[in-house]
Amino acid sequence: MRRWAGIALSLILAFSAGVNAVHAQDTKAQETKKARLQKEIAILDGQIKAITTKSASAISKLSLIRKKVDARKELVAESDREIAGLNSSIHEKEEEIKLLQARLDTLSDHYDRLVKGAYKNRNAKVWYMFILSSDNIGQAFRRYGYLRDLSKQMNAQAGRIITARDTLEKERAALTELKKEAETLRSQRMAEVGKLQAEQNDSQKLVNQLKRDKKRYQQDLSQKKREVEALNREIQKIINEALDQKSGGKKSSAKASAPIDYTLAKQFESNKGKLPWPADGAVVDHFGQRYDPVYTNLKLPFNNGISIALQQGSAIKAVFDGEVKQVVVMPGYNKCVLVQHGNYFSFYCKMGAVGVKKGDKVKTGQTLGTVDTIGGETQLHFQIWSGKTPQNPETWLRPR
Repeated sequence: MRRWAGIALSLILAFSAGVNAVHAQDTKAQETKKARLQKEIAILDGQIKAITTKSASAISKLSLIRKKVDARKELVAESDREIAGLNSSIHEKEEEIKLLQARLDTLSDHYDRLVKGAYKNRNAKVWYMFILSSDNIGQAFRRYGYLRDLSKQMNAQAGRIITARDTLEKERAALTELKKEAETLRSQRMAEVGKLQAEQNDSQKLVNQLKRDKKRYQQDLSQKKREVEALNREIQKIINEALDQKSGGKKSSAKASAPIDYTLAKQFESNKGKLPWPADGAVVDHFGQRYDPVYTNLKLPFNNGISIALQQGSAIKAVFDGEVKQVVVMPGYNKCVLVQHGNYFSFYCKMGAVGVKKGDKVKTGQTLGTVDTIGGETQLHFQIWSGKTPQNPETWLRPR
């Protein structure tokens, strides 16, 4: 009976330790994600404040505010998940305490019976008579062993009670801390919801403002469209030249490029979904077909890459080994560094200072330069191409 009681207590302690370990892992992951979201919101906040009141900047401001709204919603959702996890942990902890309390009651009851038995039989003559009244020699030995071990049993039982009480107190203290943590998170969540509502109101005010200035807004959109198309033409031209081989056919340039390193291309391809990010920030413009944020039925130019909002002066790093094919300057995008990885290409635009030149060999994680701030926006425009086909960079970069 005592052995099973010890096993039960061990199981309770092991279960409690396991729950605590899982909770600690979940909390660490949640805190990491929340820290990333808060950092992104801080970057977006800084850029929103830096943007001027021009119509073109108002469009950018709207995009940044909407991204901040999305990040804030994700932060609130993360808080909800964390609160739900804490509530679950609180419930589990309460159940553990019930089990420990029941175990302590059982141990105490058993100890009381041992003490009472020892008190009633404290006279040595009674003990001798108890042994001598045995039916046989085997029973006499068993009774003698019982009396001999009674003191040990009492001491051992007292030790179990002390351990169980200590464990119970620790679990109660842990429960109190969990409840405090849950209350703090609920307060933080309410504050985040308030900020979210204010940001959504700011977004709607900007939409109304841009609708009132429709003519200027459309002129700014047309200018932006021309810049995007010019960039796409330049990138396509460089890719065509890089892929032009001495194959006996017509050359697209006066001098054909060096043979393509297909071994490097295969290595690049095998790292799909695992490439490091060129910089750490929030993606404010995604790959693919987009629609106007104000006139939602109006198609915008297809986005061949993503835009990442960054802190001023952030270093831009190569996502893989390769060769710098070109450094160009484009309207609206400032400096662009184009890196070839076999028949794959990565493009880093809206850069200020650039520390590489055409023909340089670069390594994964090597700094290419720093991001530029254009009209209050500090954003990297990043693209990945497979041959002549643009890819969604977010499917190539490692998950965050």
